[in-house]
Amino acid sequence: MPEPTPVTATQKCIALVAHDNKKNDLLEWAAFNLAVLQKNALIATGTTGHMLQRELQLTVSCLRSGPLGGDMQIGARIADGAVDMLVFFWDPLEPQPHDPDVKALLRMAVVWNVPMACNRATADFLISSPLLHSGYERRMPDYSARRP
Repeated sequence: MPEPTPVTATQKCIALVAHDNKKNDLLEWAAFNLAVLQKNALIATGTTGHMLQRELQLTVSCLRSGPLGGDMQIGARIADGAVDMLVFFWDPLEPQPHDPDVKALLRMAVVWNVPMACNRATADFLISSPLLHSGYERRMPDYSARRP
């Protein structure tokens, strides 16, 4: 089991992901929350991250595109305790060729108790939470009893 993410009062690692039909929604949300996002470490799947760099001049660590393994890379970082919050605007009405990866990413966020927003309203609540700027330490679940 990973150690809790060391957190500081000033910066969190926020992962940003958006499906094609939701990229404009994420861009609009990010523009509205630009000042807060600029104060945090950002990682994103490739296409989403490059869009945020190009359109908003945000500093983003870009991983692979979602269908090429980017969702899995973010999921691995969650499992390693390196992500403090996930903003994932996914499209529930459009089938995704990498749907198993999408479900795995969502599962990792739940398994490792990472706050996750899948729509604008939830993202607004998370990004404006006073806990975002505090020394909040996420409680890591203990799965040792589940081992055979």
